[in-house]
Amino acid sequence: MGYSGSVQWFSYLLVFMLLLLKTEGGSIPITIVETAKTRGAVCLDGSPPAYHFDKGYGSGANNWIVHMEGGGWCDDIESCLERRDTYKGSSLKMEKTMGFSGILGSKQAANPDFYNWNRIKIKYCDGSSFTGDVEAVDPKTKLYFRGERIWRAVIDDLLAKGMRNAQNAILSGCSAGGLASILHCDKFRSLLPASAKVKCVSDAGYFIHGKDIAGGYEIENFYGRVVRLHGSAKNLPTSCTSRMRPELCFFPQNVAQTMQTPLFVINSAYDSWQIKNILAPSAVDKKGSFKSCKTDLKKCSASQLQTVQDFRLQFINALNSGVANKPANGMFINSCHAHCQSGSVSTWFDAKSPVLSNTKIGKAVGDWFYDRASFKKIDCAYPCNPTCVKIDSDS
Repeated sequence: MGYSGSVQWFSYLLVFMLLLLKTEGGSIPITIVETAKTRGAVCLDGSPPAYHFDKGYGSGANNWIVHMEGGGWCDDIESCLERRDTYKGSSLKMEKTMGFSGILGSKQAANPDFYNWNRIKIKYCDGSSFTGDVEAVDPKTKLYFRGERIWRAVIDDLLAKGMRNAQNAILSGCSAGGLASILHCDKFRSLLPASAKVKCVSDAGYFIHGKDIAGGYEIENFYGRVVRLHGSAKNLPTSCTSRMRPELCFFPQNVAQTMQTPLFVINSAYDSWQIKNILAPSAVDKKGSFKSCKTDLKKCSASQLQTVQDFRLQFINALNSGVANKPANGMFINSCHAHCQSGSVSTWFDAKSPVLSNTKIGKAVGDWFYDRASFKKIDCAYPCNPTCVKIDSDS
């Protein structure tokens, strides 16, 4: 073959391998934002924040989707200490590479509207949905509550890498990250060019101010502890905190009422995390009478299932007060016993993905973003939808 022929053959092989990596998603390396430490933007353990970034190309070169990872919250020193030395509290413990799928997927057939965008996943290491900001650090616990600073430091890093010239942009997230996408939505819009099309997508992040099985609101108490511990009040949307107590502004139904940026909500009306932790939290279900039901709806008694159906009505009412009445918003509310449906190809745009009105989640979101069609659908009551897939992942 000769030297020049070998070089040419190797060049073709290299190009082929790079294309293969692009179509398969590949292993996307972690980016540690070392400069964030100078502004005190650090994880619970004091390590710098991080994100994974797959660069856009072609028609998507100036389009950006920033997706925030989920992972629950810590509401007291003990629970934050439990997170501090794990990937949920330290970039030192995070995986060095990861693959993307679903809304972040790189295959055109599986993610036709966003496959070639700049796609980012912000790692979650603060336990407050990126809202905390406490200057003081207790020398005993050495815990840093700096979620808001993390969010801004990462966004500033992305702006410097080209996002300041975005033509289209989405702020999205799953679970605690889905809540963060709502809480930071208008702020995200304000940092991007006025000419850009900017919208937000919340997946399994529409946590409701719901009544639990004891008739109380244990979730309000929980969020109140999160807000106080992390010093979140000053970073929650002022359009909400000017009207009600800060902990109530951790609930999307109260924030969405005054949001200016279009929002798409992907959620189950039977969200598995919410049924476990809002409807029947362990602090209320002390005897465990709801334990089997909240894990598997097929194991609910007739009376328990009625309680679950009543919770669905609470959820729909919360949607109606915050999202449904704005024409620019969209929603895909199915009846699957699920939590987080945008991150997996199997639920985003797969042949067997759940559908509403013969439409998959990925198509509904794409049509809505590009204004091809509006989409506001609420599924019939469980167990009516045969396309449902149970995804009971952690928040």
